[in-house]
Amino acid sequence: MKIGIASDHRGVILKEKIKNYLNDRYQIIDFGTNSIESVDYPQYAYKIGESVRDNKIDLGILICGTGIGMSIACNKVKKVRCAKVTTKEEAFLARSHNNANVIALSENVTNYKEIIDTFLTTDFSKEEKHQRRVEMIDNYDN
Repeated sequence: MKIGIASDHRGVILKEKIKNYLNDRYQIIDFGTNSIESVDYPQYAYKIGESVRDNKIDLGILICGTGIGMSIACNKVKKVRCAKVTTKEEAFLARSHNNANVIALSENVTNYKEIIDTFLTTDFSKEEKHQRRVEMIDNYDN
């Protein structure tokens, strides 16, 4: 499985920890940034979102100060469902109910291993009501 990961300057340290944690189990593609010099987070969120949309990666992980900005920006990419999560329960529900294909994390999250493991190993339930709702989101065109 190909996992894309990106961060802004505030998420670099956690991004490196996550890469090291996952490196022996998954193919990890790092979309940057690799410096603590200030950058604009949307450009990294878009890289992950577009790579998911274009099937270049299977799932994405984003990290910024809060995870909120990355999530908002990534969700601008059609066919992307990015969830800002803080617990393994939220990661489970994001995948099983919402078929999230990207998660966004805060740089301060301490339970990243259980969140990431849950996100990467949980399948979409495909229960009719969840499928219907995801299709409604994917097909919305304003």
